Amino acid sequence: MPIHITPLTDPRPTSAGRRLAWLATADTGVPVGSAFLRLFTRAGQGHLAELDVQVHPAERRNGVGSRLLAAALAAAEEEGRRCVTGQAEAGSPGDAFGAARGFRPVLRLTYARLPLAQADLTGLAERAAAPHPGYRLLSWDGMVPDEWAATFAASRRAMDDMPMDDVDYGTVTWDVERVRAAALAVESRGDLLHTVAAVDESDGSIAGFTELVVPGDGAGDGRHYGTGVLSEHRGHGLARWMKATMILRAAARHPDLAGLVTDTADSNHHMRAVNDALGYLPTHQTVMRQFDLPG
Repeated sequence: MPIHITPLTDPRPTSAGRRLAWLATADTGVPVGSAFLRLFTRAGQGHLAELDVQVHPAERRNGVGSRLLAAALAAAEEEGRRCVTGQAEAGSPGDAFGAARGFRPVLRLTYARLPLAQADLTGLAERAAAPHPGYRLLSWDGMVPDEWAATFAASRRAMDDMPMDDVDYGTVTWDVERVRAAALAVESRGDLLHTVAAVDESDGSIAGFTELVVPGDGAGDGRHYGTGVLSEHRGHGLARWMKATMILRAAARHPDLAGLVTDTADSNHHMRAVNDALGYLPTHQTVMRQFDLPG
């Protein structure tokens, strides 16, 4: 069956990147697959692109995915990218497709979910109430308040040593402008951003944070975005303290929320232990694969 590949351009670039797209159609004009290539544009990540290829199950093994992949890789090379990453559930057809076409595994992620109806709220309340000498908790909704913006942006370096295994991820630099842009992006799509931070009482700086994004209607599942503690403040149980507090706040403020979901690199043993202790249950694993372009 003849396949037609039509290039498209996402009309809404963001401050972090832009996307190219391709639509695969049959002779009848019926869509049978698509590909999206995200081109990172921030300093430190100009070498990287992220690919998502989708093919209708009935059209697989007909060359649709290969045609879309070829178009996307050619575009990535034209754009001067060094590598292209893609992610699929472990053992899925998408994972097998990537492996067969030279994408090497670089990172394995475990997804976990806390069903709020089964959460041990009493135990969580005890964790949240436990004293942490020298620290106090701070929370806000949406964009960080002006008086905390600079120290919150500085605290984002807590994610710099987050295990990324063999991904050629580059460097990510956070400043106040980027922190605010991220909050605005969540708001613009109608979702709710909640943040809990640990403050070092000796100097009033933020030592760690955890973020949760909840659907705008307060139903379904919330998603943890980032949790990090600056290296000089680790070993005090701040991550468990902040996440336990966040869970309690989410359950109280969003009674229709079904659960909270998170994903963690398999090599991030500390954060996986935190999630296990708080009652998160593994649901599935994904594999991130990377294709290294010539030059």
